[in-house]
Amino acid sequence: MPSVVSIIAEVIKSGVFGQYTDSVAGSGILLDDRGYIATNNHVVENAQSIYVELLDGRVFPASIVGTDSLSDLAVIKIDATALPYARWGKSSSLSLGERVLAIGNALGEGIMVSDGIVSRLDVSVSVGGNILYGLIQTDAAINPGNSGGPLVNMAGEVIGITSVKIVASEVEGMGFAISSDEARPIIENLIRYGRVVYPWLGVSVRTVDRALAAARGISVDKGALIEQLVADSPAEKAGLRVGDVIIRFKGREIKDVADLVRAIRGSEIGEKVEIVFVRGDDTITTSARLVERPRS
Repeated sequence: MPSVVSIIAEVIKSGVFGQYTDSVAGSGILLDDRGYIATNNHVVENAQSIYVELLDGRVFPASIVGTDSLSDLAVIKIDATALPYARWGKSSSLSLGERVLAIGNALGEGIMVSDGIVSRLDVSVSVGGNILYGLIQTDAAINPGNSGGPLVNMAGEVIGITSVKIVASEVEGMGFAISSDEARPIIENLIRYGRVVYPWLGVSVRTVDRALAAARGISVDKGALIEQLVADSPAEKAGLRVGDVIIRFKGREIKDVADLVRAIRGSEIGEKVEIVFVRGDDTITTSARLVERPRS
């Protein structure tokens, strides 16, 4: 718990009577004894000022080191040393039903703990038009203010960063955390470069399942269907077309969109990758040289 911090971000918003300042409560995780803190991008996005409160009551102003909207992760920093920091675990070692704790600044009322179990692993969830991949689903209570705080195992290791929950009258106990294995390299890039550089193929895709295959007359019932293709992109240069279904990427089987996204993100900029796709009844192999994802 000493490595978990409360975050208050002051954000300028526009209303009927003009602009006003609103406070957003969130949580963060001390990464080292130099003041680097991991949190969610949506906690500090567009913040005019950020304040961090430690468990011992000390309050520090914080600056943004780097943010990444695609993963909903951010790193901020306070000017302090000799801080207690978290130990990180491997989310790949989690099992369904394993007990976990969510720690964070729930409802902006200070650091609290809730417990639950791992309900699902490797989940994809759409949030604000963006898809988060490799999430851990838990029934541990997650409330506004928990965002950016840790999900920990019974050894006290961080195995996830709390990010989102499903809110509906008929839904209970569906919270999600970005897995530590997904988060750690992104956080390292944010600290080192201030941003995350992603490889890019240049396609918009949709998961192929049996229903879609039957409706579209597609000859395979899994893969990533290309629905849009950017002109002069690596995909176009490789000969891919709208309607093609990618089934393998760099030797990895592609069953759905999440598989393709993670395979691309696991590659290097400038790397030449082999792609196997289906066009009609034909299975074709090509290669593409990935480039840096264009900045939005």
